[in-house]
Amino acid sequence: MTPSPEMQALLDEIRAEVRATRQYTGRAALSARVLDAFAEVPRHAFLPDALRLAAYANRPLPIGHQQTISQPYIVALMTDLLDPEADGRVLEIGTGSGYQAAVLSKLVKQVYTLEVVAALAEQASERLRRLGYGNVEVRQGDGHAGWPEHAPYDGIIVTAAAPEVPPVLIEQLKPGGRLLIPVGNRYSGQELLLIEKDRHGRLRQESVLPVIFVPLTGAAET
Repeated sequence: MTPSPEMQALLDEIRAEVRATRQYTGRAALSARVLDAFAEVPRHAFLPDALRLAAYANRPLPIGHQQTISQPYIVALMTDLLDPEADGRVLEIGTGSGYQAAVLSKLVKQVYTLEVVAALAEQASERLRRLGYGNVEVRQGDGHAGWPEHAPYDGIIVTAAAPEVPPVLIEQLKPGGRLLIPVGNRYSGQELLLIEKDRHGRLRQESVLPVIFVPLTGAAET
């Protein structure tokens, strides 16, 4: 499928930003498989009508309830860093509008996604169903607890910043799996971490990039 002119311009901008940030990420390019999946997901369908004209700008946008849809470059980068495989099962913490889950659904067998805000969870579930993303299951819940019923996961992606890595997410990560999570203070001083668990359960952690995400909220804060 040939991308629309708006999507093609966004893809070109993402490629340029990947090259510009390679000193942080160690990646001069993203995989063609990830970019092809990214290009198949209409970002405008995951935004309020009033913001659809801005859908293919390379920046985060508000979706209500003090939440945002992430910058497309960050979505593409985090997806690539997760190294998703076609038979994989992925857990996402922070469904938001459902956009990141939709991108992941093109790359893995099953996506489980948690959203703490009930209204957003309901909207995302309906939107993903209506758009035909049948391998995504949405649940309203606290991301600090993960989703133990379907663990362990080949990959876990967190789209909100925590002050530290929730230990339960490490527990729910399969040996050989990858966890991506922004860690740091609210709205500042955050870094995107990539954590890999080897087949013996040993962890390797690296800081990928300075980022700014909305905070991960839930019972752990109260």
